[in-house]
Amino acid sequence: MRILVTGQRGFVGQHLKDRMKARFPQSKILSSSPDIRDAEAVDTAIAACKPDHCIHLAAISSIGDARQDPNHAWQVNLHGTLHVARSMQRHAPEGTVLFASTAEAYGSTFQRGLPVTENAPLAPGNTYAATKAAADLALGAMAKEGLNVIRMRPFNHTGPGQSVDFVVPAFASQIAHIAKGLQPPEIHVGNLDAQRDFLDVRDVCDAYLDVLMTAPSLERGTILNLCSGQTRSIRSILDDLIAISGIKADIIIDPTRLRPSDTPIARGDATLARSTLGWAPRIPWLQTLDDIYRDSLQQATANGLSL
Repeated sequence: MRILVTGQRGFVGQHLKDRMKARFPQSKILSSSPDIRDAEAVDTAIAACKPDHCIHLAAISSIGDARQDPNHAWQVNLHGTLHVARSMQRHAPEGTVLFASTAEAYGSTFQRGLPVTENAPLAPGNTYAATKAAADLALGAMAKEGLNVIRMRPFNHTGPGQSVDFVVPAFASQIAHIAKGLQPPEIHVGNLDAQRDFLDVRDVCDAYLDVLMTAPSLERGTILNLCSGQTRSIRSILDDLIAISGIKADIIIDPTRLRPSDTPIARGDATLARSTLGWAPRIPWLQTLDDIYRDSLQQATANGLSL
């Protein structure tokens, strides 16, 4: 298979390449990295490589970054996605476009208190979610016009190598710096009461690759939630990381880390992904946290050596 991965240098992209090499050693990961905001560059790249599949990961993925520069987020997350989809439809119409959407797009629908399925309405509550929801809906319309697209809506996913802009590595990084004596024993946090469904990024990548194997039997425009079905409070994640590290520290609420539209509980239903792909999360949550903490210790050690 000739597989084009946009955003392959990002957090998910790096893990996806590793999983792809392990599962599909004969496949070719196409190296094409145009600025997806440039429609002509995208079209030229896809015309040249004509991939069998395109896994579209490239995005502004941080809620904070999207809030700070909404125009950039819209250009990348909506218009960039449309550039990729249109070029695939033009030059590789038989190829599958796998779009990494997000469960954030469900937004205020989570307030109903029920696990959301793929039929739940999109009601985004922040700029990032709105840009991804718009792209998701646009691709759904293009599927009716012949685009071979599958839309994935993963819930929160984390793992080694994720930016400290995200909650789990943000905790792990502070704890690792405390363990190495590089900062005072204080952990700065935001809202610890929110409950989320967390996945290991490697399980998410496996789901994406499962789709490539199943794509011929999937209806164009199919939507698949990816979640464990189990919610965890942010406080419990912090407690688990502290237990893994063995440190003692004061917990400091930082108002700058509080989101203005935080959803209290986000529950999902991945029954369709389980029945369609045979997919289920396989990596134990404590292993995920341990891997993140070990990665953070390595980063903290490197930071300490550079001081």
